[in-house]
Amino acid sequence: MSVTNANHRLQTMVSGSWQLDPERSSVEFRTRALWGLATVKGRFTSCHGQLDLSASPAVELTIDSASLDTGNGRRDKHLRSADFFDAENHPWVRFGSDSVQVRDDTLKVSGRLSAGGRSIPVELDAKAREVDGELEIEAGVTVQQRELGMTYSPLGTISPRSALSVRAHLTRAAATAA
Repeated sequence: MSVTNANHRLQTMVSGSWQLDPERSSVEFRTRALWGLATVKGRFTSCHGQLDLSASPAVELTIDSASLDTGNGRRDKHLRSADFFDAENHPWVRFGSDSVQVRDDTLKVSGRLSAGGRSIPVELDAKAREVDGELEIEAGVTVQQRELGMTYSPLGTISPRSALSVRAHLTRAAATAA
């Protein structure tokens, strides 16, 4: 298949409005800790989002910052504190796209990630595929969490970078009545 045909196929596949199915999607993070000897892994259990190439923003993802779960209640409480996500004052982590380009089976997305009252630019590649009339998207990016104000790191034990990954399962959005 030529690149032009692949671009057209993906453009056709993602046309229209899609809603994130939170029950079949995941938003996860990984951060090196203890000078790289351990990795803290976690996920967010509550999120919603949409994809609509004709809208602005074309890609939106909103995550409940208090829904983070690392499997360690004490650590989760600290991550929700002002040292990191400050969930009490900033209950949402958000991503909104500024631009989306279709290339082969990939959406080249640039936008802004907001957490803890700060916002940073992010660029990522999102692999997309159609499965039984629905859309599956996988995307990952590494961010400097310190740019989001998450600077807590006693004795430099926490890496300044975190890997974020999203596995999104999207269904066609219901048409709105005119």
